[in-house]
Amino acid sequence: MNTPLVELQDCAVRFGDTQALAPLRLQLRRGECVALVGSNGSGKTTLLRLLHGQLQSHTTQGRRQAAPGMAQAMVYQRPFVLRLSVWRNLMVALWLAGVPRPQRAERALQALQRVGLAAQRDRAGRALSVGQQQRLALARAWAVRPQLLFLDEPTASLDPAARREVEALIGEFAGEGMTVVISTHNLGQAKRLAQRVLCLDGGQVVADLPVARFFEGPLPEAAARFVKGELP
Repeated sequence: MNTPLVELQDCAVRFGDTQALAPLRLQLRRGECVALVGSNGSGKTTLLRLLHGQLQSHTTQGRRQAAPGMAQAMVYQRPFVLRLSVWRNLMVALWLAGVPRPQRAERALQALQRVGLAAQRDRAGRALSVGQQQRLALARAWAVRPQLLFLDEPTASLDPAARREVEALIGEFAGEGMTVVISTHNLGQAKRLAQRVLCLDGGQVVADLPVARFFEGPLPEAAARFVKGELP
């Protein structure tokens, strides 16, 4: 149980002449909810993609090690919704994840019920509101039963009511033992959801602290400036 789900050993990311992430070491432990905070361009999305194993090898250095057989999923700020019904969006996701055919319908129904979209199952996915599309993306992710879920600014485009709905779902997922890593500009959201906060600045992790210590301080200078709203 103490084995990390993902471990980065001296990993860095470079896109051409741009150093997107400086070399870092990082572990994701089972059952924790981690918030990545920092200003635009600080490296949050790049770190999510690195942890998820999405980056091409020629852009990275160092070693990424993941627990064998681990299921993982990622939900983006603007999730891609297929030109299909809500139901078919779920079924395609389950098919791509390799879920056996006899299990797909039950899992799809459970997922839609979980996020409150069962009544919308026959609607076109792209006809849903922005908040509903985000819940559909969460349903697709939850349906594949990931041990590790990455969320890239999942509430950035939502109104307060939709944001509360999505935060409640994320909190439930984390409460069930799923490891969740969420990038956010919303410090209140990080405080509500996370047990651990990583603050990035200029492609470097400048703080990696339990949530209480992060918000009670003291912090390294760059992290303190971000919390005070002084970073661009």
